Amino acid sequence: MGKRANNDNRITGARLIKDALGWHIAFRVQTLHARPEPHQGAEVGIDAGVNLPLALSDGNHFDHGRPSRLANGTADRDKWLKSEEKVKLLRLEQRAAHRKSFRKPLERTSNRLRKTYDQIKQLRATATRRAVDWQHKATAEIAGQYGTVVVEQLNITNMVTSARGTIENPGKNVAQKAGLNRSISQEAWGRTVTMLTYKLVQRGGALHKVSARNTSLRCSACGIITPGSRKDQATFECENADCGWSGNADHNAARNVLQLYRMGHVLIPAAGRAVARRTRGVKPAAAR
Repeated sequence: MGKRANNDNRITGARLIKDALGWHIAFRVQTLHARPEPHQGAEVGIDAGVNLPLALSDGNHFDHGRPSRLANGTADRDKWLKSEEKVKLLRLEQRAAHRKSFRKPLERTSNRLRKTYDQIKQLRATATRRAVDWQHKATAEIAGQYGTVVVEQLNITNMVTSARGTIENPGKNVAQKAGLNRSISQEAWGRTVTMLTYKLVQRGGALHKVSARNTSLRCSACGIITPGSRKDQATFECENADCGWSGNADHNAARNVLQLYRMGHVLIPAAGRAVARRTRGVKPAAAR
């Protein structure tokens, strides 16, 4: 006979899920945890990028080892797949397009075409699972090492807006922007922040957000924005004659993120601002 279950931990529900990789059962579990001791780790700022996924203000970084660009310079939309899987995916997509070309309007999807679509979904789901696994491992290591983590408040929706434009005002560098948008979407920065948030709380740490404005353009050494300092994607050389600091551009941005937090420029979540407004609007009992 097994050990008696702890009454503080219990299963409160379950759900059967089917995705491209098969059937899964997800349990909803209620657990009680003692409040953790305050995290004794250091403060760190993080800059999220495409070429360097997570650059830290102390010079460390987390890289999944999967380049966002192919040899010809185009964005790698399937970087989480192995070489043979990419070949298979391309072959399946070509097969699906070929079979779809023979499909008549309002005609039901054939079993062969549906099977091809299912195979494509399986490869896509495999890539997503690998990305999530890397994010879990990276965020767990960060949350275990650092007590205060500061990130940029990024508006992903605006960042991945198409550059196509309109007929009257067509956009520029549309293909390059589309490739960048795919790379940003694959990095799933919002999911990384969500993981960091709850993992830090579990360990007694905290996550804070600051404005992303000019963090990649400002020199983290002198604090001045000098045109021409951002040489390329990876290089920052301050053009301020009184400074001249140089280093990795992503680490420079991460240092700026941490400095904004230390200067008190922390963004208050929308719910927090609402609570603050309501609190300021309530008069003390003695004054009523």
